[in-house]
Amino acid sequence: QVQLVESGGGLVQAGASLRLSCAASGRTFSSITMGWFRQAPGKEREFVAAISRGSALPSYADSVKGRFAISRDNAKNTVRLQMNSLKPEDTAVYYCAARGSYSTNVYDYDWWGQGTQVTVSS
Repeated sequence: QVQLVESGGGLVQAGASLRLSCAASGRTFSSITMGWFRQAPGKEREFVAAISRGSALPSYADSVKGRFAISRDNAKNTVRLQMNSLKPEDTAVYYCAARGSYSTNVYDYDWWGQGTQVTVSS
């Protein structure tokens, strides 16, 4: 079992930045892949970014590539999502998720946080 707690969401204007954090517990953090996903009202949950156990394979959705950056600190059991140049279409609930091996597929992830709201006004 892995417990995940997100923080850092909020309301910002377009063009601003936010950093989301996710604290993990319950399993050796360095042994799990971490991902960020988001779900906007009326839409399916979608992949945003993922980072492998050794931080060697970060991947991003095309919609956030060049604006968002995922990173992990295995010593602090934390994964972060730095979001720059935010757009109104980035508005969603953002979820941290974990699984063993690397994947960008939302259906592959075993453990989920409760989500944190990000709202970007125009």
